[in-house]
Amino acid sequence: MAGRVDEDHTVARRKDRGPGPLDPRAQAILRTIIEEYVVTATPVGSHALVERYALGVSSATVRNIMAELERAGYLSHPHTSAGRTPTDAGYRLYVTSIEEAVQLAPVEQLMIRHQFGQVEYTSEQWFRLAAATLASVTREAGLATPAKPATARVRRADLICGGDRIAALVLVLAEGPVKQCLLQLGEATDQETLDRVARRLNETLAGLSTAEVEAAIDALPLENPEQRLVHQAATRALRVMQEFDAAAVEDVVSEGLLNVLAAPEFSESEKVRRVFAVLQDRDYLGRLARKVAEGNDVQVFIGSENEVEEMRDVSLVVAAYGRPGRATGIIGVLGPTRMPYPHAISSVRYVGGLMSELVDHFLA
Repeated sequence: MAGRVDEDHTVARRKDRGPGPLDPRAQAILRTIIEEYVVTATPVGSHALVERYALGVSSATVRNIMAELERAGYLSHPHTSAGRTPTDAGYRLYVTSIEEAVQLAPVEQLMIRHQFGQVEYTSEQWFRLAAATLASVTREAGLATPAKPATARVRRADLICGGDRIAALVLVLAEGPVKQCLLQLGEATDQETLDRVARRLNETLAGLSTAEVEAAIDALPLENPEQRLVHQAATRALRVMQEFDAAAVEDVVSEGLLNVLAAPEFSESEKVRRVFAVLQDRDYLGRLARKVAEGNDVQVFIGSENEVEEMRDVSLVVAAYGRPGRATGIIGVLGPTRMPYPHAISSVRYVGGLMSELVDHFLA
C-alpha cells in the first residue's frame, strides 16, 4: 500500500513540472494505450490496462499518468466515455519512437518477394502489384504511382493509320510509359508511308530526352511531304514529352478501399469518397511526391499533419522508390489514424526496397 502511495506522489511531482519529455513509464503507458486502441477502436480506461497488461503500477497511478498525458496533448477524453483515445500528437510520439526499429516478419518478406517474382519485368504491372500487395498485407488501402523519370526519353515511336487523313502516334518512353495521340494529316496517307515516316522518326529521336528532341526537330529537313510529316510527328511527340515532364505524378493506383470502409471511423462512405477524390488530384500528389522524395526512408503523415482538410481523418505511410535522377515513384498505405503503424511502416519499407530493385533491373 505504501508503495502505491509513493507512486502517486511521484506522479504528482511530475505534474508540478508541467508538460515536457515523457519519462519511460509514461512512454510505456502511452504506447500500451495506443496499441490497445488500435485493436479495439474503443476508448481505453485505466482499469482495462491494469487488467490486461503487466504494467507494474496501480490503477490509480495509471489514471494519473493518463491525465498527465491528456494535459500534454497526447490523449483525448471523449465525453461519453471514461476512457481515453490517442491524439495525432500521441500517435506522432509513438511513431517517432518505433519507426526506425520495426522490421517485417521473414515469412511476410518471403511471401511478398514470391508475388513479385511472378510478375514480368514491366513497370505497368509493378506499381499495381505494389498497391495490391500493401492492401493485402496491411488490411488498409495500398497506394502506388509508376516510376517517373525526371525527363522523358524516347524508346520507340509508331504511326498507325486511322483513316485517310488521321494517324495515331504511339510513343513509348524509355522507362516504360506508353503515350498515344492523334495526328491530323494534311493529305491522305497509307500505312506504308506511315511506316517509312516512323522509321525515320525512330532514327532521329530514339534515346533522346525532351530537350534533345526539341533540338533535333530544328534540324529536320522540310523539302518533301514525307519529311514534313516526320517534322509534324516529331513536334507532336515533343508536346507529349513536355506534358509528361510537367506532371510531377503521372498516375496513382489505389487498392483496398473496402479495407478502409470496414473501419468504424469510416461508417460514412462519403468521408472516404472525399479522401480518395483528393488522391486523384495531381497537384496534391505532386506536392506529396516531392515531400516524400526529400526523405531517405518511410514517412508518416498523421491526421492533422496532412495539408488537405479532407485528409485530416487519415494517416499516410509512404516512401519513395526507384533511382533518384532517373525514375522515381511513391508507394504507401492509407488508413485511419488508428493504424497499426509498426506493420504499416515495415511493409512499406520492404515493398519500397523491392520496387527499387525492379527499377534498377529495368534501367540497367
